[in-house]
Amino acid sequence: MTLRNLTPFLMLDHFHVSKGAGFPDHPHRGQATVTYMLEGTSRHEDSAGHKGTIETGGVQWMCAGKGIIHAEMPVHLDGAPDPRGLQLWVDLPKEFKMSDPSYQELGPDQIPVAYPNGPEGAVKVKVISGKSHGVESPVRPLGGCWFFHVIFKDAGTIFQDIPAGWTSFIYILKGSILVGSESLPQDSFHTLVLTHESDESGVAVTATKGDTEFVLIAGEPLDQEVFQYGPFVMTNREEIQKTLLDYQMGKNGFEKAHTWKSEIAH
Repeated sequence: MTLRNLTPFLMLDHFHVSKGAGFPDHPHRGQATVTYMLEGTSRHEDSAGHKGTIETGGVQWMCAGKGIIHAEMPVHLDGAPDPRGLQLWVDLPKEFKMSDPSYQELGPDQIPVAYPNGPEGAVKVKVISGKSHGVESPVRPLGGCWFFHVIFKDAGTIFQDIPAGWTSFIYILKGSILVGSESLPQDSFHTLVLTHESDESGVAVTATKGDTEFVLIAGEPLDQEVFQYGPFVMTNREEIQKTLLDYQMGKNGFEKAHTWKSEIAH
């Protein structure tokens, strides 16, 4: 699914990578990509010499900044599930679009967990970024962005604080939920865009049954244009033209564009 004109979000992809597929060497500029593995594992490698593996339940928060070439390739093992996960693209504030690339990675045991109703309660919240019920993630995005994986083992309700005026949405992974005072349940694989009035401070979500999971993602809106050409996200046509020239000429972040090849994709 795509999220268009929902600043600062550019895209959310719920991916399932079958054997023989993957994302070989490709460039980025001007956005952050957040990869959260739900099942299986995926390897990554980039032109700056960074490489690693994202395990089930782990996350990689990559700020492409002024430019990077990288590859993302799934790991297929006999008897193991196919890699499945979420990849979120977040627009960078214009003042950070030409920053140096950076990574923040958390393994499955490094993502802090909040228990709104106590450890024995019906719900837990994996705090990938932001703050939930007194628990804060160590991830520090460039620009405001909160990302929670909410897991109900039984039916129940939570209230999650969201900064006033922020853009926010829910994507349901499994089960069924009610949002706020709504009476119509929403089921798996639906995206719910939340209101963001200045007097609203968060959202109440009710799981109508056990084994319900969703992600709740919120971000600070950006007062800037989105001008996107594939994996390049800038604020106007001239910046995109300059990006294409930089890529062709191998400069300003793309110095290795025509010489580097990943090991995992070749």
